[in-house]
Amino acid sequence: MQLNTDYTQRVVLHSADLPWVDAPAAGVQRKLLERQGEEVARATSIVRYAPGSQFPRHTHELGEEILVLEGVFSDETGDYGPGTYLKNPPGSAHAPASATGCTLFVKLRYQHPADQARVVVDATRAAWYQGLVEGLTVLPLAEFGTTHTALVRWAPGTQFNPHRHYGGEEIFVVDGVFEDEHGRYPAGSWLRSPHLSAHRPFSVEGCTIMVKTGHLLEPVPEMAQPSP
Repeated sequence: MQLNTDYTQRVVLHSADLPWVDAPAAGVQRKLLERQGEEVARATSIVRYAPGSQFPRHTHELGEEILVLEGVFSDETGDYGPGTYLKNPPGSAHAPASATGCTLFVKLRYQHPADQARVVVDATRAAWYQGLVEGLTVLPLAEFGTTHTALVRWAPGTQFNPHRHYGGEEIFVVDGVFEDEHGRYPAGSWLRSPHLSAHRPFSVEGCTIMVKTGHLLEPVPEMAQPSP
């Protein structure tokens, strides 16, 4: 499958408009935002676990990132509620499940093989820092090389300076409404802007966004063949 794999193009999707697609595991569904490959894929998705559903144990050859949006997500390492960010490094394995049901924002196969740090951040308990402009607070989540990932809160009426994205930028709107001169993006919106793109973002109502920058600098490699 090739879905939104031209990383030189700007993409804007409103996930509320997308259908749920069944995953191989019963009770697990996905909304596909981008995907290169079949079941083993470089992918960005919103994933929903019905109560009591689980996925068989599997290995993430090039890592996995998860932001828990609703409910409680679980695996062998613990239980993770809304606002929890997890980065599982390349080569890690787990058997994910949810006893009560959950909804996740998930990225697969985006990590460099040398990026071996496992990260767990609970945004409801972590310290947020003052951003570059008044009304902006930032919670750094992970970084490696040119790639930086963070949660950013915008107070109502906050405006940011015009800027350009070296290595591109990806945004998922967790809550509220994010805006720039190109449009208005309510909760559940996903934006991907290419290397050297520019904009002037703001939020009238206020919002929380997950931001990833610097990861779209290099051409995307061809997918390796799935393991048997």
